[in-house]
Amino acid sequence: MAMLECDLHGSLFEISEAIDSAVNKSISASVEDESYCEKGDCACSVKVYERYSYIGGNRVSLSVTLFACGNDVHLTAISSGGSQAVFFKINTWGEDAFLDTIRDTVEQFT
Repeated sequence: MAMLECDLHGSLFEISEAIDSAVNKSISASVEDESYCEKGDCACSVKVYERYSYIGGNRVSLSVTLFACGNDVHLTAISSGGSQAVFFKINTWGEDAFLDTIRDTVEQFT
């Protein structure tokens, strides 16, 4: 499992669309499901992406949660599923690589 957490500044929708664009550069990537909730000045968006990892030879997922109050947005992104072992993780390259697809995009909003 690989994780990225940071505070961002901007529109939740703009950040979410930029992350979508970054993930969709991979031809095997797709949005598996998403949820959106708004309460007053705050909003929360959760998206789960999946793609095939050539590095690990399996499918990996990336969960992205954006929590916004006004233009202050907190991001939590967690990738998982890269290991093929039964009892412990022996390779997380696919998870790290999937998370890296959004890292540069996210940094534009810091």
